[in-house]
Amino acid sequence: MEYRPELWSLIVLAVTLMAAAASDIRAGKIYNAVTYPAIAIGLIGQTFFDGGDGLARAVGGFSAGFVPLLICWILGGIGGGDAKLMGAVGALSDWRFAIAAMLLAFGVAALMAVVVMIRKRIVGRTLRRIARTLYLAMIPGAKAGWADDADSPKIPFGVALCIGSAVALMDSVLDGPIARALLSG
Repeated sequence: MEYRPELWSLIVLAVTLMAAAASDIRAGKIYNAVTYPAIAIGLIGQTFFDGGDGLARAVGGFSAGFVPLLICWILGGIGGGDAKLMGAVGALSDWRFAIAAMLLAFGVAALMAVVVMIRKRIVGRTLRRIARTLYLAMIPGAKAGWADDADSPKIPFGVALCIGSAVALMDSVLDGPIARALLSG
């Protein structure tokens, strides 16, 4: 059975995404006051409206959204609020939606990064850092670290997550042509 979002989850998800994007733009972080209630509402709401199946769907969605970004957070690549936001997105939907939203968000983040590199005229410098990091990652015992310095420009990854999730949300309302293309095969 394919997941079709209910109106209550669409509304909570839309409000969560707007609040998260606003806080990431304003403060550079996504607050627990945004993510924790959304996670709780997703888990409780899906259980209330669909019983055990809803709870399983919410837990699966939370896990699919949270775990990959938790690993990125542990490695130092993103903030913890980003991981919790994707957990909330998954709890309010299901695992397929969370994965589609995350894939779309990575695409949005890549575009944002390219725009920043071009505007700041640091394309070559950035590509050299990435190449160095990838090279060091292949040498046993070498500490690769991340491909950034203190002066590296940052992109608001939470905003990319919100845009990717919003596109996935619109896609699900329009019967899922993007999600089918991303997850087929």
